[in-house]
Amino acid sequence: MAGLSPTSQLPMKEVLGRLIRASQWAHRNQQILGKVTTSAPITSPAAPRLTRADGSPLRVLVVDDENSLTDLLSMALRYEGWEVKAAPDGQTALTLAREFKPDAIVLDVMLPDIDGLQVLGRLRTGGDDTPILFLTAKDAVEDRVTGLTAGGDDYVTKPFSLEEVVARLRGLIRRSAAMVSEGGDSRITVGDLVLDEESYEVSRAGREIELTATEFELLRFLMRNPRRVLSKAQILDRVWSYDFGGKSSVVEIYISYLRKKIDAGEEPMIHTVRGVGYVIKPVS
Repeated sequence: MAGLSPTSQLPMKEVLGRLIRASQWAHRNQQILGKVTTSAPITSPAAPRLTRADGSPLRVLVVDDENSLTDLLSMALRYEGWEVKAAPDGQTALTLAREFKPDAIVLDVMLPDIDGLQVLGRLRTGGDDTPILFLTAKDAVEDRVTGLTAGGDDYVTKPFSLEEVVARLRGLIRRSAAMVSEGGDSRITVGDLVLDEESYEVSRAGREIELTATEFELLRFLMRNPRRVLSKAQILDRVWSYDFGGKSSVVEIYISYLRKKIDAGEEPMIHTVRGVGYVIKPVS
């Protein structure tokens, strides 16, 4: 959009209105996105602008076969100062993921060739741990659970607001190693387990442990509350910022992932308290 620089402070309604007026798909977009209620820019003047460690703009790949929707999302993300590329199908998304090397991916579940879950599976099989935000149909609970348990990091449901997408992406990127660290005392230690919030490195007894962004956030929440039993509801609220309407099995799955990485060949540190939740504590 002409005249929309990343640092402009136009009200979000005006920014969205300009793009909608320029699109022949305006009515359809409004149905997809729902009502955008904010009268302020997506990022307030006080919100820190996120960049890569070298100071270059963050990169986001948007994958959806609705051109009008990808235009709106791309506009909103560029408004944040981020570099954006769009893919209309799964195969193009896989190619761009290799070439563009995004810091986060917005991925629709329903695509014309291979679906979003297959895209996710191929990325993870290839060793790509880029944080992924799924777009799902309203109330498609099974899609959300399947996507997250397959290695996705978060989701938003249609209709949604642009502000929600931006906020969730900022949260995912903060949990990844791509962004500039804010400094301070960055190490959390529980027994021989050490988590560094700046470098996003985890080790136990000197053994380095590789975690996905969501696994890292879950472990950080546990380690910030050593010897305290955390319920599934608390974990869902803190790590995923929502509940699953009873689908708390995703917590069990991610706890299982952590145990395989943290407790492998060692005395267990992550414990289940039946009927209550989970706790991490040093080996006695």
